[in-house]
Parts: sequence; C-alpha cells; structure tokens
Amino acid sequence: MKKTVGIFIFDNAEVLDFAGPFEVFSVTSELNNYELFDVFTVAKTTAPIKAVNGLSVNPKFDFDNCPKIDILILAGGDGTNQAIKDETIIKWIANTHKQTEITASICSGARFLAKIGVLDNNPYCTHHQVYDNLKELAPSGIPVKEKRFVQSNEKTFTSGGISAGIDLSFHIIKQLHGQEIIDKTAHYMEYVINSQIQ
Repeated sequence: MKKTVGIFIFDNAEVLDFAGPFEVFSVTSELNNYELFDVFTVAKTTAPIKAVNGLSVNPKFDFDNCPKIDILILAGGDGTNQAIKDETIIKWIANTHKQTEITASICSGARFLAKIGVLDNNPYCTHHQVYDNLKELAPSGIPVKEKRFVQSNEKTFTSGGISAGIDLSFHIIKQLHGQEIIDKTAHYMEYVINSQIQ
C-alpha cells in the first residue's frame, strides 16, 4: 500500500533536514515504479519559505489542503525556535501526529515533539547543540547522544543533526520494505548506509 510522506517545513528550516529525507523516500519510490511513497512538503501556508542560508522553497500543501499523512517528517533548523511558539503549528503537528503511522523528527525538529509531550519519559536524539534546550523542553526525556537516531515510542523516531535524517529515513524504509529495497536506493544515491541500520 502506497504511503504518503509529508515533510513539514518552515522559515529557517535546515535544508538537508528536509531535502535528505525527501530524496531518500522519493528515490526509493522512483526505483520501485513509484509504488511505495507519495512524498510532499507541507507548511503553514503555501507561500515560499526561506530555508537556512536563503534557499527559497515552495511548499506543495498548507495545513488546510494537506492530504492525510502516513509518515510525518519534522525538519529542524534555527527556525524551530520561533515555530514552536506558533500555536497553530503546534496544534497541527499534535493533531497530525495522532493520525500518522510514523512520525519522525530530524535534528532540532525534536523541539516540536517536546512541545506536544511525545518525548516525555522517552529516549530521543537531536542536534548536538540542542540537547541542553531539549532538557528544558522535555525534562523527563532521555537523551541518547551516542546514536544517529533512536525510536522514541511505538511510532515515533528522532534523529541527530542534519545528515542523520538520511540514515533515519533509510531505517524507516528498511522497517517497511526490507534490506534489498534500501540497498538499491543507497546504490543509486552512492550513499554508504550507516552501520546502525544494518
């Protein structure tokens, strides 16, 4: 069954946080007759967002017209500091998370999960410069600094900074479709799969 992968972006999102997972999920689908995933970006509005270092990105959907999301990817970046103060964003993430099969944060995107209580008493990864702040947002959370990614609860994953989101994306796809599928994607992308995934 084809799954939708919605990648949440916002002003000052870290580029590789969303572009890395977008590439892994979309290339995996491309190499398998476009049958596995429908990958798209979503933001509060469809106005162009300005990612870190000035990259302009046009979200495909906004909160009002976004289809049901099976796999929610929460990008990180400096913009999370402001985005977590936006009640509309936090409410949308909380409501969407309730309906997903899998929710994954990349880098400082873990701040969103902290705000909706998902990290309480659960293990998590984030960018190495964000662990102190996460301790404030989710005091009972359990930081796992030595891992590239970790499963936080039955359907939630968190990854370390920036490039770690690529590894987490491969891990999620492996859980859904097996080693052969991710090996094919990694070979096409000329990417060396992290030993944590093996």
